[in-house]
Amino acid sequence: QVQLVESGGGLVQPGGSLRLSCAASGRIFSFTHMDWYRQAPGNQREFVAAITSGGSSGDITNYADSVKGRFTISRTDAKSPVYLQMNSLKPEDTAVYYCRGIALGYEYWGQGTQVTVAS
Repeated sequence: QVQLVESGGGLVQPGGSLRLSCAASGRIFSFTHMDWYRQAPGNQREFVAAITSGGSSGDITNYADSVKGRFTISRTDAKSPVYLQMNSLKPEDTAVYYCRGIALGYEYWGQGTQVTVAS
């Protein structure tokens, strides 16, 4: 059984930075695709960033317009943890952040980590 576990959330001031991690426990698969979503109170879960195996071309990344230029998604390889480096944080980035992984046609979600941006 595979579980995804997020970590690295917390309270940070506007303009600050946080680095979220998402690691798999149990059976370790090669995740062809991993991404981060977030959900603020009263809002629907929204896409933040994604990383997809691109074969010999390397991983392909994609970002929501709201975080482009501020957030960076990365990983070493398809079996390694995925990270979300978040810089220049804004109060509107406050949410629970979830990672999702897709392996062998199955979708796995983590339990989420709270990020609060406030002065």
